[in-house]
Amino acid sequence: MIEKRPIGALLAHFILIIGILIVAFPIYYTFVASTLTSPEIMAPPMPLLPGGHFLENYGGAFGGIGTIGGVGVGRLLLNTTIVALTIAIGKIIISILSAYAIVFFSFPGRMLFFWMIFITLMLPVEVRILPTYQVIVDLGLIDTYTGLTLPLIASATATFLFRQFFMTIPDELIEAARIDGAGPVRFFKDILLPLSYTNIAALFVILFIYGWTQYLWPLLITNDNNMNTIIIGLRKMISFVDADTQWNLVMAITILAMVPPIAVVVLMQRWFVKGLVDSEK
Repeated sequence: MIEKRPIGALLAHFILIIGILIVAFPIYYTFVASTLTSPEIMAPPMPLLPGGHFLENYGGAFGGIGTIGGVGVGRLLLNTTIVALTIAIGKIIISILSAYAIVFFSFPGRMLFFWMIFITLMLPVEVRILPTYQVIVDLGLIDTYTGLTLPLIASATATFLFRQFFMTIPDELIEAARIDGAGPVRFFKDILLPLSYTNIAALFVILFIYGWTQYLWPLLITNDNNMNTIIIGLRKMISFVDADTQWNLVMAITILAMVPPIAVVVLMQRWFVKGLVDSEK
């Protein structure tokens, strides 16, 4: 039995609180700035308490004041949500099917295909950006959701994680499924998918945030402001001259941009943690 040590527990909680404050303070400071006017933000020192312009700034962010190149914040958030969901769901579907084929089917060169997939970890989008962009241009996918998501939809990491999990499935379970007459589709749908729910949930949270925070690829692949994501929109709001930047609206839109990924993490926290640490399958 582990002995309880009040001093150790107190020290652990103190360190944890300090860490939370360090992480949370920039977010709080951004929220405070989103409730002030732009002159108040530019005049140091900026207050540490929220101001009285919350409704004005957030209303302006969603209203005509907050348009970026004639495009409202709602449209930018919609674009980013579509991109993030498509990337997350697409990566999970392709990865789980690839891992299923590699682990449970015997065909010539299956390990070669696996290692070819795994090696792509060393070739991120930034490395293959020019040929990928040329392919998208040749296919006429500039300023489309397909062009925004297709090059980012495969994931060697997720394939590897699903493969490692599938390899822990006992042979007795596979034999029992065969005796019951379960074919490949039924075995995948009725046995593997339910066992993989926690892994899928954990990966979904990670991949959704990955898709939400994409910057370089959407910057290259979109020319029409209507297809911009919220990250690109924020960048366009910031001028090289501080006086020309409406910092109060920038901060308000920044807070709005953080709400969806934070909501996903909070709502799926239990599944996310269970998918990372639970080993009882």
